[in-house]
Amino acid sequence: MSKLIIIRGNSGSGKSTIAKELQKKLRLHFSKKADRGTMLIPQDVVRREILRTKDGPRNSSIQLIKDLAIYGRSIDYDVIIEGILVRKSYGMMLNELVALFDKVYIYYLDISFEETLRRHETKPNSREFGEDLMREWYTEKDVLGLVNEKVFTDEQTKDQILHTILEDLQ
Repeated sequence: MSKLIIIRGNSGSGKSTIAKELQKKLRLHFSKKADRGTMLIPQDVVRREILRTKDGPRNSSIQLIKDLAIYGRSIDYDVIIEGILVRKSYGMMLNELVALFDKVYIYYLDISFEETLRRHETKPNSREFGEDLMREWYTEKDVLGLVNEKVFTDEQTKDQILHTILEDLQ
């Protein structure tokens, strides 16, 4: 029975770092079990690198993310989807996926703009875009509003968030 794990938040909130670390920890945990894997679907990779499309309500990455998640489910992998995944554009697709998986875990990193800016400065790609674009992309309190959605704030560290998610998945 595969799990769907959705990790959302603004640019610089830490979602990619957490998702990669989570996948690594889950791989170590499941490496002793045959045919068990964890698929990571990063929105930025799908949209910017694979499809090279602009973000928006009807961009082609929405369908590809959904198709990849369904494929992961079909091969009994746990699926992690991470990205900004703005509710206005991706909400319907995420809700459709929630209905397809038996176990679903949804996390939103509600990190202040100031903190996302600080975190962005520590990233290797920090020179690719700056404060103006990050402010333009920033969507405050963009929760999906689903019952099991957990919200993390500036107060939780990366390690605390990861620990909480791993406990939830037990």
